[in-house]
Amino acid sequence: MNRLFYFCITVFQGAFSDKNSILKCKNLSKSTQMDKKLVIRYTVLGILFFLPVAFLLMLLPAKHNYNALDIVKGNIQDLQTVSEYELKDHITVLAFFGKDPLQKATAASNLKELIYDKFKGFKKFQIIAILSPDAKGNLDVLKREIESHEDLKYWHFAFLSDEETQNIFNSLQSDRPLNDDLSTSRVFIVDMDLNQRGRLDDRTEREQENNHVVYDLTSYDCVEVAILKNKMSEDMRVLFTEYREKRKGDFDSSTRRANELKGVTDEQEN
Repeated sequence: MNRLFYFCITVFQGAFSDKNSILKCKNLSKSTQMDKKLVIRYTVLGILFFLPVAFLLMLLPAKHNYNALDIVKGNIQDLQTVSEYELKDHITVLAFFGKDPLQKATAASNLKELIYDKFKGFKKFQIIAILSPDAKGNLDVLKREIESHEDLKYWHFAFLSDEETQNIFNSLQSDRPLNDDLSTSRVFIVDMDLNQRGRLDDRTEREQENNHVVYDLTSYDCVEVAILKNKMSEDMRVLFTEYREKRKGDFDSSTRRANELKGVTDEQEN
């Protein structure tokens, strides 16, 4: 009996010990899984935190390098002798709305939404639209078409004679003449030094690789939304940044134009 008794006790202890071992294994397995989840979680959080920081640190010593916007033509005739406005010391978008500005309402609206609204907070920026004195009666209607509950503080309207309008236009480089009513849907960029700005080579990279004939971009068609959004907007940013870098003494005109330039916040008015 004693031997049987001790045998039962031994078997029971062994079974109990095996059960504890199984429980310990299960607990160890759960603990290992939890540890793995924690490791994965903290690794992901670490990557999400440190990756942007590392990216910013890489950008700090970097410098945006780009070519100056090409000078298409110099010595553009100023307006100060024929109107109350002047081009000198301003970055100007020059438009010609002629004798019937309502015919250019679509172009004016596109220009307002895609260029004026984007750059109106930048110092020295202005849009000047040249009109015939005959168009004064339609000016209020045109303003209502493009204002959209905002003032046009940096958008000026100059009324010039036919001869004065033609003289200003002739001082610009353009591959198309003014319409009979002295208007055009194209606008021109004039810098602070009375230089007309644009692109002497407007070919795409593929066109350059295929040795396509060089063509320029000296004016911007306001009817073409893609031209305003993808080309004129970029060129305006390049020009504003160029002047900022010149003031800081950091401008280098021998390097490539940045494809995507961020807004220049310190050029904006407070």
